[in-house]
Amino acid sequence: MYQSPARSLCSALSTLCCAPCTTTTSSSSSSLLLLRSPVPVKRALSPPALLGSSSSAAPRCGCCHQGASAGQCSAAVGPGVASSRAACSMGNSTSRLYSALAKTLNSSAASQHREYLEQSDSEQVDPIDPKDLLQECQAVLQKRPPRLQRDFVHLRADSTSTHRPIRVMQWNILAQALGEGKDNFIQCPMEALKWEERKCLILEEILAYQPDILCLQEVDHYFDTFQPLLSRLGYQCTFFPKPWSPCLDVEHNNGPDGCALFFLKDRFTLTNSVNIRLTAMKLKTNQVAIAQTLRCSETGKLFCIAVTHLKARTGWERFRSAQGCDLLQNLKNITQGAEIPLIICGDFNAEPTEEVYKEFSNSSLNLNSAYKLLSVDGQSEPPYTTWKIRPSGECRHTLDYIWYSQHALNVNSALGLLTEEQIGPNRLPSFNYPSDHLSLVCDFSFNQDPDRLL
Repeated sequence: MYQSPARSLCSALSTLCCAPCTTTTSSSSSSLLLLRSPVPVKRALSPPALLGSSSSAAPRCGCCHQGASAGQCSAAVGPGVASSRAACSMGNSTSRLYSALAKTLNSSAASQHREYLEQSDSEQVDPIDPKDLLQECQAVLQKRPPRLQRDFVHLRADSTSTHRPIRVMQWNILAQALGEGKDNFIQCPMEALKWEERKCLILEEILAYQPDILCLQEVDHYFDTFQPLLSRLGYQCTFFPKPWSPCLDVEHNNGPDGCALFFLKDRFTLTNSVNIRLTAMKLKTNQVAIAQTLRCSETGKLFCIAVTHLKARTGWERFRSAQGCDLLQNLKNITQGAEIPLIICGDFNAEPTEEVYKEFSNSSLNLNSAYKLLSVDGQSEPPYTTWKIRPSGECRHTLDYIWYSQHALNVNSALGLLTEEQIGPNRLPSFNYPSDHLSLVCDFSFNQDPDRLL
């Protein structure tokens, strides 16, 4: 299993809290202003100071929170900080201590351990320039093919918005433990799944599109990769693990996977954050969601952003439907019955023919699926958002969505999908692309017409 890079970017799990990280990051907005269009990739050499040298075999932090409990620990922590402590390997006393703590975090026990959950690290993290991080990713990836290029489709030529669009990115990034140990991508070489390179492909995709809000699923390297790096890029970070993650069944795992939500602190202010453990048939399930109410600094307007990952596999359609109903009810309460505009990102594990899709389409929240707008009639979903080959055969499905309040928000543009030719005959993941799911990216603006109601 990959040993995580230099200690300076390892976030030792010394602090846990149940709210999103609030440690201040002194970051200038100029360091975040990359081109909005996809960044041309050149695999150039660069000293890997930010990511750490993959050849140094540096020890990693004991950031594993194995056995995360039934839905109470949000595992949201402050930004990663440089640490002078010796990092500890997986399975040592640090990870065992957290595992024991996490198992106590049910509704009755959480209050007894509040002192552990609410500590925050007072140190400030050093901001990094996204261009520097992108160069280091490209240095690690110099032997791989260039990143596959995608173009934005502009959907509103008559846009009269007076504010900068809000770019939202949705992506199931493929948990490392599942990719290596469970998912059986029979046409994908194991070499293509090496974490020290695959993480750079993931970061390169994120850095190319520079989202203001990033919604991820199957995140099992939050503490040692995404939180420390993205917090230094100016994002506020929240993570909510699955109570019984399948990653924990894989030997040498990096802890449970879960949903993660990131937003730029110079663009938004957090006013409310809710971690939701989804229910079905009145029973708590293994699937989760994060819903955060943000205030746009430029316009002063409130909106809610949510991320989720519903139950997978054929035969669980009714279960997903129940989970969707529970999520919708939670979001109705959070948005005060659709008074607050809403964006929902997720891997729903459901085709548009499923009941849960129809529930979202017909909800009183007045939602529309953003990627339908790419179709000729504006009514059809893309032909696929995931494409893989497993021992059971080839799987091509539309499972990932960005839903939005269609009377309160406009979709200005959406990132086109990879073509079948770009994906290639061996499908996903591959040396070119790090996940079996495609990222979805949309630019939103607030509707300026006061006569249009939610």
